[in-house]
Amino acid sequence: MGVRDLKNLMRGLIALLVVALIAAGAYGYWNMELRWRPKTITKHQAEIAKILQESGWVSPGLAGPKFYMVSFRTCPDCVRFKAEEFPNLHKAGVDTRVIEIARADKNGVAKSTPVERATVAELWVNRSWALAERWDATPVEAWSAPGIKPADGDIARTAVIEAGRANVEKLVPLMKDNGVSFAWPLMVWWTKDGQMRACACEKRETYRFVRKELGA
Repeated sequence: MGVRDLKNLMRGLIALLVVALIAAGAYGYWNMELRWRPKTITKHQAEIAKILQESGWVSPGLAGPKFYMVSFRTCPDCVRFKAEEFPNLHKAGVDTRVIEIARADKNGVAKSTPVERATVAELWVNRSWALAERWDATPVEAWSAPGIKPADGDIARTAVIEAGRANVEKLVPLMKDNGVSFAWPLMVWWTKDGQMRACACEKRETYRFVRKELGA
């Protein structure tokens, strides 16, 4: 191999190394930052807002930014977010509006219990944040929905349960059009400059963005 060939080989190797470093840096930035960022909702804004606002959400009634969280009681990521992030959000005045869903059966497998359906229906009907807090503070297996009317066998309350499920089905394609794959919990909020933002915030890596955008 001549000197010229050796130089050309070295240039090629250096170019490949630079490309590899750039690719590694880009992947690292995506993996550590971009993949966790919430999405700006630019399509179907009014429809999404209407679905959320008309759902049976419960909140502490704070005067700050509105933050919607679509959840179900035994969702591990939902439980974790409430425990770890709600205190800070509340200190910042964020009105955490939780929309609990009693999921429909899937392939013959029950995804909710009679007690869960009764509690969800009560939350939607009477909008009690205190009830939501008691439910969250009680182990699932110990919760008996004391003093709450059953939803099963009650046409009106069963309709409430179905409305929640229908709202989730409506949100799935609307979110997909904005690059958000529906997962539990789905979170939607507005920034100070009026942007509608959302994420399926399953991982802790997403939390810092939520806190920052809501001033917590």
